[in-house]
Amino acid sequence: MIRHTLLLSLAIVLTTSCSIDRDLAAAPSATTEILVTSEAGAPMELMENVEFSSGTATGTVISVWPDSTKQTVYGIGTSFTESSAFVLAHLKPERRREVMRRIFGEEGADFTLARTHIGSCDFSVEGKYSYTERPDDAGLEAFSIAPDEAGFDPAKHPGVRDPDYDLLPMIREALAIKQEQGGDELRIIASAWTAPPWMKDIETWFIPGSEENGWQGTGGELKVEYEAVYADYLVRYLDAYASAGVDVWGLTPVNEPHGNGGHWESLNFSPQSQNDFIKTHLGPQLARSAHADTRLLVYDQNRDGLEHWTDVIFADPETAPYVFGVAVHWYASTFKVYEDAFDRVHAKFSDMAIIHTEGCIDNLGTAAPGGVADPAGFQESDWFGNDAFWWNPNAADWAYSVDWQGVTAADHPRYTPVHRYARNIILSLDHWGGGWVDWNIVLDSHGGPNHVGNFCGAPIMIETETGEIHYTPVYWVLAQFSRSIRPGDKAVWTRLEMSEELKAGDLYACATVNAAGMLAVQVLNTSKRNVKYNLQIGGRFAEVETPANSVQTLNVSLGE
Repeated sequence: MIRHTLLLSLAIVLTTSCSIDRDLAAAPSATTEILVTSEAGAPMELMENVEFSSGTATGTVISVWPDSTKQTVYGIGTSFTESSAFVLAHLKPERRREVMRRIFGEEGADFTLARTHIGSCDFSVEGKYSYTERPDDAGLEAFSIAPDEAGFDPAKHPGVRDPDYDLLPMIREALAIKQEQGGDELRIIASAWTAPPWMKDIETWFIPGSEENGWQGTGGELKVEYEAVYADYLVRYLDAYASAGVDVWGLTPVNEPHGNGGHWESLNFSPQSQNDFIKTHLGPQLARSAHADTRLLVYDQNRDGLEHWTDVIFADPETAPYVFGVAVHWYASTFKVYEDAFDRVHAKFSDMAIIHTEGCIDNLGTAAPGGVADPAGFQESDWFGNDAFWWNPNAADWAYSVDWQGVTAADHPRYTPVHRYARNIILSLDHWGGGWVDWNIVLDSHGGPNHVGNFCGAPIMIETETGEIHYTPVYWVLAQFSRSIRPGDKAVWTRLEMSEELKAGDLYACATVNAAGMLAVQVLNTSKRNVKYNLQIGGRFAEVETPANSVQTLNVSLGE
């Protein structure tokens, strides 16, 4: 018997009052609903329910202990960007409303966690804007969030049908949909890509890499004299958004503090400088403001740096009281999830949340910075309207087949988009992750607009000239996760045991339970064949088959 995914910290449970004895766990009689999204079938297709029998299963077994709960889940979600708003502005308002309801409505994905950018980012239409352009405006007298609701001029963008639509109207529309339905709230995390240029030592948005600077581009660092002003800038943003009807649930000091090589807006921090910034400026200013309950998340970059940053910041007794947790991205590898790092961070700092705040297909048929190109040369027709692209190993990161700027090509093999999403979500939740957020929810058929040519995939892609909408398989998989994993749910202990006919990586599984006793089990089958397994809950098990190349959700009532 080959055993996979035996949790690193399972021993912790065995030494506490929490038991994982199968006989002590809840014992259901049958599943209440089985949904599957697969390469061969319809999205979120209903499968026939299965009954449980008494006994202990053998072979391939997914064991779940519903009574042994772990971390609280804050939701599954996506992101608001100016680029997404721009694409949606090309639709007639009633058609756009349909798309937004498919994203945030109960009849759609019903996302409950979201992210947005503070000022411009790479997924801004023209980029290079902040909320105070006046140099040396230390009092922030010129501060205004007007750029977020300025709209798009049809004279400049002839395809725009709703010139008043923009980032802030998009967020308001999502909140209105949530309010109409009275369901779970939408929790929004905001991240700045950069401080206004005049606050930084380079006094510009970013400096691209070139032969002259040894390809060492940069976003620069804060000037010491403007550290307190930048903290005030972030709090002013929270004030302004609250006045505009948008309460921000979480905040990160900056997106990707390691920088991005000067390819677009950025601002560099080290773990120690961010720790000092929070301890001295941002933490106290937030605590004194009307936003003292805003959750402060540190870091906000790739998972491979997670431990070093948390060791510095979480371990500082003066900083830790201001911090809710850590935000991470997935770009360090196309297949590694770094779940072992999640386990170690949780073991050391169990009261801190770990939330994934960004992940996307970040090289959709475009050349990489520094001239590293995807050799396959995909065209737009390969992914737009073509579900097969998303179910097979077609996507490539910028580092595909080339080592550059400290990135190891071996960590970035070609990958299957659906697998990367589902595997990352499942392993994150199974290893103390408290939430998972996708990047742009909507982009055009090219993967933009993007003011620096960094075209990416999105769950929903729209041909802006024709209005054709492609809900990609990634959208349906995210919707399936979101509808069954809700805020306040608890992750529960699981174990996956695979028979010798399967190989490592064929199956992944995790489970969550809600307060009403509904268990949701998520199963990813990456193989190209149907796989039979046994779902063991308590002293009972059910025989289940998961289709080839699929994501399956089993909802099981644990009540009487």
